[in-house]
Amino acid sequence: MCKIYVVGIGPGAERQMTILADETLRQCDVIVGYTVYIDLVKNRYPDKTFLTTPMKQEAARCRMAFEEALKGKKVAMICSGDAGIYGMAGLMYEVGRDYPEVSLEIIPGITAASGGAAVLGAPLMHDFAVISLSDLLTPWEKIEARLRAAAAADFVICIYNPSSKKRADYLKKACDCVLEYQSGDTVCGLVKNIGREGETCRVLPLRELRDTAVDMFTTVYIGNEQTMEIDGRMVTPRGYRNV
Repeated sequence: MCKIYVVGIGPGAERQMTILADETLRQCDVIVGYTVYIDLVKNRYPDKTFLTTPMKQEAARCRMAFEEALKGKKVAMICSGDAGIYGMAGLMYEVGRDYPEVSLEIIPGITAASGGAAVLGAPLMHDFAVISLSDLLTPWEKIEARLRAAAAADFVICIYNPSSKKRADYLKKACDCVLEYQSGDTVCGLVKNIGREGETCRVLPLRELRDTAVDMFTTVYIGNEQTMEIDGRMVTPRGYRNV
């Protein structure tokens, strides 16, 4: 039976790719992915065949991978971060219903939530929610409802896709939702270009985060009531000292 590996390559830096992901890509003949992600691995695997599609052609990219597998090729579909967290794993299973001869194996990777958390300190030590602000696939009304529910339950919130040219004010809107339940002093953080050249991070209060410009390469963290700043780091205590 043919097989496709759906591989999470991590935030971007080669050193943050798992050993299993690297071993998998080395044994494949064809590596399929979004153009930006292919550019991250091309130099590391120069002997491979690379196939790409731009954004918004994800289903076509999946079919491309399945067609290559049917030719007898060893194929990898790559995603940044983890393939099963805002990655291609789910869509590959959906499209794969049309290709019963091909099986899938998911290779996990470091997602932006954990990669960025390590840069900031320890913001995700307790219960947290991960929410994307992209309304390309999810209506904004549902995103707002999720933000309010997470804030009301005092989750730490990790935000993916916080802004773009067409969504320049979405982080501000998200912060306004959280401010209905949380103090403006709530400790927050952001990390840009996680694991890549030009990586930067910042810890700041929620009221300041509201008016901070970010982009699609930034991951945002909004703390809960207990989150604190320790020596410039964002830390959410889990409560071990109270046990």
